[in-house]
Amino acid sequence: MTINKDLKGTELTISLEGRLDTITAPELEKELNASLNGIQALSFDFDKLEYISSAGLRVLLAAQKCMNKQGTMVVRNVNETISEIFEVTGFNDILTIQ
Repeated sequence: MTINKDLKGTELTISLEGRLDTITAPELEKELNASLNGIQALSFDFDKLEYISSAGLRVLLAAQKCMNKQGTMVVRNVNETISEIFEVTGFNDILTIQ
């Protein structure tokens, strides 16, 4: 998985490419832990994300909980496969998906 970050002031966009699974989720978690201090708007771009596992969902949930305290979080460009996973797990009720 490739993680690309774009920081503009207090707005952070994270673009993911590949698969967010048990192997790559710790990498994203580490990146988020190092990056979210002072961030008021976090957005994920899933345009090139092919798959997300339960480990990836856990990282997204932790990011959402963090951002609930300090700002907003949005997930953009979700493909059909990931959208189905969000629906089945109820994450479409937890996350703001555009």
